[in-house]
Amino acid sequence: MAAATEPKGSVARVREALARHGLAAEIREFDASTRTSADAAAAIGCTVAQIAKSVIFRAKGGNQPVLVIASGINRVNEKKVEAALGDKIGRADAEFVRAATGFAIGGVAPVGHTGPVRIFIDADLDQYDEIWAAAGSPNSVFRLTPADLQRITGGQVLNVT
Repeated sequence: MAAATEPKGSVARVREALARHGLAAEIREFDASTRTSADAAAAIGCTVAQIAKSVIFRAKGGNQPVLVIASGINRVNEKKVEAALGDKIGRADAEFVRAATGFAIGGVAPVGHTGPVRIFIDADLDQYDEIWAAAGSPNSVFRLTPADLQRITGGQVLNVT
């Protein structure tokens, strides 16, 4: 029973963070998972490229979380992120992701993290009028613009491919 209430808390944290940033975004929750970009696009009815997927890395030097918000069709070039960050990075495991952000993999939102996270935003997202991001659980999303994403996260726009 506790597991069923946890995503609601994560979604509420995202809702509160969006409100603090003045973004009145509707969070849509689905019965099926939106964990992958393809799943999310199919549920929403948008292109996979419009999904702002969250990929968490671990900075090796400081053991800090690095969030790359990438277009759903793009594979993140870790060397480009390392150059912008000035540190080596590695993939983060599920335990690190939850400890660093407060979210489970598949539900990591761009806002509402439980601790500080360095954020990079895929420049390819700028070409879309609207994009969709995870809202704190593997079956919840919200719509926003690329400009809103930059404003609410303070993320650095980067060519990540």
